[in-house]
Order: sequence, then structure tokens, then C-alpha cells
Amino acid sequence: MQITVLKAKFHSACVTHAELAYDGSCAIDGVLLEKAGIHEYEQIQIYNINNGERFTTYAIRAQDHSGIISVNGAAAHKASPGDRVIICSYGVINESEIIKYKPTLIYLDEHNNIMRIQDHIPVQAA
Repeated sequence: MQITVLKAKFHSACVTHAELAYDGSCAIDGVLLEKAGIHEYEQIQIYNINNGERFTTYAIRAQDHSGIISVNGAAAHKASPGDRVIICSYGVINESEIIKYKPTLIYLDEHNNIMRIQDHIPVQAA
């Protein structure tokens, strides 16, 4: 059996632009895309921490080291500059691979600088 798993995540990315008059997609700093292993035109899910909106689009490469997270086209109605979002990509693996599988989790600051990269979510005490 195959299962869908989290491939990569940008946690608390800060939206820098919302461009309504654009064909669509989400432009992401090219260095961030490389660190996460997300390819240009790959489907991504965006979860807006500020307003609860959740939507699907695809990634395009923004200028390296720019810190850009630009939500474009119709999706620009769902996020505004300054909003904090979680951006996820998913992949499909064989269920037998789940024991060894590790996603790439990238935690960003308010300027979209990498604070840390992990391969698991630590268990928090209740």
C-alpha cells in the first residue's frame, strides 16, 4: 500500500507579497526551496495561521536570498503581507518505508531566515 506523507514544511513563513494580478502560484525564495527539496511547479498546501485559510497552489522560484514568500493570483485573497503561514508539500511512499522516513521541517523567523531545520516534530508535554 502507498501512503501520502509530509515531504517538507516551512513553519511560520511570513508573507511578503500578495499579488492579485498574477497568473497564480506562490513565489518562494529559491534557497528556501532548495533547502526543503521543493521543486518549482510542485503542488503545495498553504495554511494561514492568521486567518485560518487553507489553500492549494504550486511553488515557483523567487530570487535567491530574497526572503520572498509571495502569494499570487486568486490565492492573494487568502493571505496578506505580514501573515504567518505554514507551507507544506507532500509525497507518496510505500507504507513499508515509513519506519525510516523523515520529512524536512524548516522553521523561519519573521524575515524568512532559517532558524532551524529538523526531521521530526518534538513531542511536547501536556
